[in-house]
Amino acid sequence: MRNFDVSGMSCAACSSRVEKAVSSVDGVTSCSVNLLTNSMTVEGPATDKAIIDAVTKAGYSASVQKDISDKKINEITDRETVKLRNRLILSAVFLLVLMYLSMGHTMLGLPVPSFMADHKIIGICQMVLAAIVMVINRKFFISGTRSLIHLSPNMDTLVSIGSAASFIYSVWVLFMTEGSMHSLYFESAAMIVTLITVGKMLESYSKGKTTNAIKGLMDLAPKTATVIRDGKESVIPVAEVVIDDIFVVRPGENIPVDGVVIEGTTSVNESALTGESIPADKAEGDKVFAATTNASGFIKCRAEKVGRDTTFSQIIRMVSDASSTKAPIAKTADRVSGVFVPVVMGIALVTFAVWMIIGAGVETSLTRAVSVLVISCPCALGLATPVAIMVGSGIGARNGLLFKTAASLEMLGRTEIAVLDKTGTITEGRPVVTDIIPSGDNTEQELLSYASSLEIKSEHPIAGAIISCSGSRDVASYDSDDFEALSGSGVRAKINGHTITGGNIEFIGSRFDVPADVSDRVRDLSGEGKTPVIFASDDEILGIIAVADVIKQDSREAISELVKMGIDVHMLTGDNDITAHAIAERAGITNVIADVLPGDKESVVRKLQRSGKVLMVGDGINDAPALTRADTGMAIGAGADVAIDSADIVLVKGNMREIPAAIRLSRKVITNIHQNLFWAFFYNVIGIPLAAGVFVGINGWQISPMFGAAAMSLSSFFVVTNALRLNFADIYDPKYDRIIRKKNKKEQEDNMDELTVTMKIEGMMCPHCEARVKKALEGLDQVVSADVSHEKGTAVLILTASADSSLLRKTVEDEGYKVTEIG
Repeated sequence: MRNFDVSGMSCAACSSRVEKAVSSVDGVTSCSVNLLTNSMTVEGPATDKAIIDAVTKAGYSASVQKDISDKKINEITDRETVKLRNRLILSAVFLLVLMYLSMGHTMLGLPVPSFMADHKIIGICQMVLAAIVMVINRKFFISGTRSLIHLSPNMDTLVSIGSAASFIYSVWVLFMTEGSMHSLYFESAAMIVTLITVGKMLESYSKGKTTNAIKGLMDLAPKTATVIRDGKESVIPVAEVVIDDIFVVRPGENIPVDGVVIEGTTSVNESALTGESIPADKAEGDKVFAATTNASGFIKCRAEKVGRDTTFSQIIRMVSDASSTKAPIAKTADRVSGVFVPVVMGIALVTFAVWMIIGAGVETSLTRAVSVLVISCPCALGLATPVAIMVGSGIGARNGLLFKTAASLEMLGRTEIAVLDKTGTITEGRPVVTDIIPSGDNTEQELLSYASSLEIKSEHPIAGAIISCSGSRDVASYDSDDFEALSGSGVRAKINGHTITGGNIEFIGSRFDVPADVSDRVRDLSGEGKTPVIFASDDEILGIIAVADVIKQDSREAISELVKMGIDVHMLTGDNDITAHAIAERAGITNVIADVLPGDKESVVRKLQRSGKVLMVGDGINDAPALTRADTGMAIGAGADVAIDSADIVLVKGNMREIPAAIRLSRKVITNIHQNLFWAFFYNVIGIPLAAGVFVGINGWQISPMFGAAAMSLSSFFVVTNALRLNFADIYDPKYDRIIRKKNKKEQEDNMDELTVTMKIEGMMCPHCEARVKKALEGLDQVVSADVSHEKGTAVLILTASADSSLLRKTVEDEGYKVTEIG
């Protein structure tokens, strides 16, 4: 994916024209133009030169965009608003004088200098003042004319034609007829471009606000780093830091790049990345990230990621990329925008002709036609979606929710089924000690002391949990000798002259006489989804220590919120059914899919997709295929890189409550887009007939070109301001959650109906051939799964609905094999 800056666009018709021109270039597979950011995203092997040439031929200019993480904050600072403000002030000065002459003197009789006693002189003064205002706002006329020459009229074309028509008509009345001063429309010509400039300035100011999230993030980026080179500390620009540089960070300083602590301990405020205000403790071996703040101690670190590869730079890039892409919901507005301006020009011509035919005269007919031109607003249509997407992406970034594309931000809100991987998502992903149950006269301290002394030489995760627990309780530790890891899930060592043994019930039971109460307790703990370990000293049972991967603190609350939102929650795990249901019960989940092999997660998601839109949440490498298959994939930020790369959304903090918060944000953005689109369409549907004079004969309603221009300006401002309202939304508040329409039982049963079809295929010679055919067939929407055998020469398909046999045949034969029968 490559990004380009595009200049010269003024409305949705412009962005539609650029998109169409670039999409026609050989080698371009997709093109998305964003009017809000004046940027373009292109995919495909086409050269940059070919793409830029296509934009130039369309009447605009383009250049390759710098990576957002390489830009300085002043490069994305809003400068357009200042230019428009200066232009507006200058226009207003001359317009006020013009309005005094045209309205104040002519209509109200206000005094003028004696040399203006002749109405011709006043008319000429009006003409000069209007011309000055039009020259000040010449950008409308230059852009409008250029677009017309390229046969791609835009909003500027409408404005310039409307203003020029009023001006030219007034000049004709002034010099070629004996018409009265009331027949002059110089003030309309000047007022139109001035009011449009007001709207453009308000729109530009509001658009500048939508990029505050990116600017706020960039402002946090550290500028310098203190590195140790040749044994000396030196302060250098952060851009000069290289991998493996040793850098130091003192209390209160920002960490310059991603790295690992090699000396010292501290607490780091990571709110810039995670939104979490509580500082995280860091010690030797812990990772630190750029743009986070060292809150307390002095640390020395080794640089691991620098420049655009840091986590902070990637977050900025994700927010920028999400804002540059286009949501599917925008396609309707794009189709309308592509033909909007020519249609409006046609309506204006028809309006002029109809009023002339019914005898209204040139003045009235021209007024109606000009009103139609200036009241029409394609900008509101073009801005309706991107402003909401950009604001939504910014809110997500501030809360540690990173949406990679606009499509993922839209799709998430349509989720009907949430599939949550157990380990690392619902649970902490690491075992901890949950129960310490001494036997006989032994105490918890004694049991834990012997157990940790035994396990300290073991590398098993359960051993790590026991050692960690003993460390937190500050229990005594003993030296061990003759440590052995025994077959059958057990360990043994000599400690304080005793033989200490630890293992599961089967291992200990084969070597010791286990009391009935201990066996019963082990069974109860196993039923709760825990892993009980029995410890013995010589021939005496010391007790039981149970270890489990406990659920996260906010898991139950988050799942409850998802259920209240009308989403069916499923837990996916490779654990056995008893353990899985025990954890699911604690988390508040009723739908459990247990004993799932790592390679089968994708097929589970595929099957659930027959019942609705599926969200998959995971963190492991084995979750990557399922994350890709799901309608929306969501990865935990602390998870594997492969999972993060495969996901559409990344949860930086990894808290479960971020899941309903992200869905809530998506729904709010979709609602905001619907509101914007409704206003944009409603405004034009009502405004154009009103300007054309359709209501004059019904209730006398009509509108002048000046009021039409004012309405046009405010329509875009309304859309942008409405999107900015999203900044006040509390995405963690479930108060206004609503249940989306869910399929009834019959619909779900209809979707779950399966058809089995067997294809006989010739030409498959090996497992590689099987894999090619399987991948091709499972790529079809109707195919749930394909069981392909090169030895039998068959492919057994499970379909969600009857599929066209010719499509199945073509899919296989396109891979180079021959289908002999389908039945």
